[in-house]
Amino acid sequence: MIVGVPTETVPGETRVALVPPKTEDLIEDGHEVVVASGAGTGSDWTDADYREAGCEVVDDRETVFERADVVAQVRAMGARPDDDVDPYREGQVVVGLLGPYDLDDRLQRLADTGVTAFALELMPRISRAQSMDALSSMSSIGGYKSAIVAAEALPKMFPLQMTAAGTVQPAEVFVIGAGVAGLQAIATADRLGASVRGYDIRLEVKQEVESLGADFVELDLETEGSGDDEGYAREMDDEFLEKQRQELTRVVGESDVVITTAAVPGKPAPELVTEEMLDGMDSGGVVVDLSAATGGNCEVTDPGETVEYDGVTVFGPTNLPATVPHHASQLYSNNVSNFLENLYDDGELDTDDEIVDSTMLTHDGDVRWTHPAEAADDGDDSEAPEGDAAEAEGDDDD
Repeated sequence: MIVGVPTETVPGETRVALVPPKTEDLIEDGHEVVVASGAGTGSDWTDADYREAGCEVVDDRETVFERADVVAQVRAMGARPDDDVDPYREGQVVVGLLGPYDLDDRLQRLADTGVTAFALELMPRISRAQSMDALSSMSSIGGYKSAIVAAEALPKMFPLQMTAAGTVQPAEVFVIGAGVAGLQAIATADRLGASVRGYDIRLEVKQEVESLGADFVELDLETEGSGDDEGYAREMDDEFLEKQRQELTRVVGESDVVITTAAVPGKPAPELVTEEMLDGMDSGGVVVDLSAATGGNCEVTDPGETVEYDGVTVFGPTNLPATVPHHASQLYSNNVSNFLENLYDDGELDTDDEIVDSTMLTHDGDVRWTHPAEAADDGDDSEAPEGDAAEAEGDDDD
């Protein structure tokens, strides 16, 4: 088959869906790879790198869509801030972060085109799918970069310093949510020398938090039933969230840095950090809200912007992985290539495979995926799991 890699069109998107080493693997397996000129520039891969790997580099992205049997993208459809639909054609397979929760009528339009579309955001949390889990890989990068952003903005040093001029106490960092992004934020802040605390409604993650060198904050709350069978946090009711805010006020006020990561797929992010909590922070404090793309965990978060609130700087990044484009592209490319390897069985789409079935949005002119809100309207009362805030990314699972 012919695998196509178009340039990304979302402003500020620097990642590429497949990097040259992975395209070389696909070519060795007997496939052709067509790449739009400049597709890898933002992540430090040149057209020459792709040609050296054996790819055909074409002048414009439209040619990629005309030629490719399979189109690999980073952000497309609902994961883009506009309503445009790329020029897909009947029988084409599309793989990427497609923003399924925000597709609306575009999902039917996609089906009518005859495209078979796979949204990597819907990857099931099973062992066999870990190497294909793009949300987790991007959330890991987002968590890492959130600590770096906070360290740069904080007018204090992160580590303890004992000098002849005096002793500098370590910065107090509080991470809310211990999913992939939260754990990576904890690990990075700890490596930078900060005094780190972590919180999650799931008490079972306490050991993971402590294994990374952080103290686990236990609040006086009833958390029975807070986790589902796959280890995700469940969406909690308003009464619980209000009690949680009251308990968190003290901890936030004691912190120099607060990093929040809680998100619910298909719904606005839960508001966990209120203006009252920010009022308790010292001037110069920093909040990095990794759930900004879905509204934010902080009351004053403005997605994509930096807000100054009474001396506290609140960052609302919506695509931190794109600020680490080389390694983000490398990991995402691994996810995509592993998914493509699993996608076919003897040259045919393996629609009976759990991974294929779970991620499939459209196929044979039909919409194959149901939005959780629609499922609930049909009588399914199951609660949506929370996810790490990797990007509009999408990205993850707190």
